[in-house]
Amino acid sequence: MADYVDLDGVRTWYGERGEGEPLVLMHGGFSDSRDFAGNLGTLADRFRVLTPERRGHGHTPDHDGPITHDLMAQDMIAFIEKVAGGPAHLAGYSDGATVAMLVALRRPDLVRRLVLVSGAYDLSGYLFAPQPGGEFPEQVVAAYAEVSPDGREHFPVVVAKMLDPDSAPLGLDEEALRGIGALTLVMSGDDDLVRLEHTLSIYRAVPSSELAIVPGTSHVLLHEEPALVTELVADFLTTDPAPTILPIRRGQPSP
Repeated sequence: MADYVDLDGVRTWYGERGEGEPLVLMHGGFSDSRDFAGNLGTLADRFRVLTPERRGHGHTPDHDGPITHDLMAQDMIAFIEKVAGGPAHLAGYSDGATVAMLVALRRPDLVRRLVLVSGAYDLSGYLFAPQPGGEFPEQVVAAYAEVSPDGREHFPVVVAKMLDPDSAPLGLDEEALRGIGALTLVMSGDDDLVRLEHTLSIYRAVPSSELAIVPGTSHVLLHEEPALVTELVADFLTTDPAPTILPIRRGQPSP
């Protein structure tokens, strides 16, 4: 099913499938919930999968004012409270992972387990990023136009808002990430748009984290290796961590 929910004045579209513990999937920037078609969306056979589309993305219309990570995090906190009805597993992809980090830091009581796929806590984590005034691939623009209630001509407005310096993540660095208490899976393609060194810095900063580098994939790993990515995420969400035989990072310090 699909529906709209009012989040403090932002009319937000979301999809819902399955039953069980809620799993909120957060799409990438300039994209929508179709990021999860054929991959994490198939976890509806085990979870109540919720796929909100953030302000100015997908079926959710743009809203007066800026589109900042701070506002998107507030929206997602309100969504989890209002639609999920309480603590949920949270999986964010690309820019959605950045928003997910903010949610986990601001409202740890609402996050059960956290999955960060090809995410970055700072723009320096990307090998390259869209620039104001630059052109986007026609595939991206056409996908936006296909479902946006604002129409194709509004896409440059959303781009300008998203690329405004004020939309950058607020206060996110390695020190801040140490405050994430949820068990976290950090995932990336081995040839990702996000620097591998940056992905490693997230893994090392988040205290209770696991790392998955998917071989032979890029920033679009959700669609390049959908079965493998989904299996890794499903195992992470449904299995308690087992002690390793030779723990190093997870080893307890000597008394």
